[in-house]
Amino acid sequence: MAAPQPNPVPVAYQGGSPSVPDWLNKGDNAWQMISATLVGLQSVPGLVILYGSIVKKKWAVNSAFMAFYTFAAVLGQKFLIKQAALPETTQFYDNGGVETAMAAPLYPMASMVWFQCVFAAITLILLAGSVLGRMNFKAWMAFVPLWLIFSYTVGAFSLWGGGFLFHWGVSWTILVVMLFIFLQGSLA
Repeated sequence: MAAPQPNPVPVAYQGGSPSVPDWLNKGDNAWQMISATLVGLQSVPGLVILYGSIVKKKWAVNSAFMAFYTFAAVLGQKFLIKQAALPETTQFYDNGGVETAMAAPLYPMASMVWFQCVFAAITLILLAGSVLGRMNFKAWMAFVPLWLIFSYTVGAFSLWGGGFLFHWGVSWTILVVMLFIFLQGSLA
């Protein structure tokens, strides 16, 4: 009889009860959820209050609804209970050795979806700040899904998960700054 395969999760991370899967680390999951929630708090209450105080009274409600709609449009996944699986983003040293191998996070897919959701939402809410008072809500409702599908998703998967921009050495910050500069110039 063959020996059981060793658990790939370090002992400190292994669950201690039958209700906790072997791969789940409560600390990793808590940190993922806290950091995502802090970004979410920056998005909806923080930026809604900021944008409402920047624009004229007649645009304050419009700017708040732009932020709320953005958050609602980003949500929606069904495969949330299983362990999160991140695509391989292997980086190599100049000599060909592996610097970082594929990461297997020790938290559920629900935590990853929430984390990605708030970052997609805050990206669009920050973008809304550049069009306050110049874009009505119906145009925003058409813009948000198009931005998520054609810009944010393509950009995110090109940078994360070993995409072509990742291999070119482009950082997410550079891409977002370039897009904001482009939008500011095209809307002016």
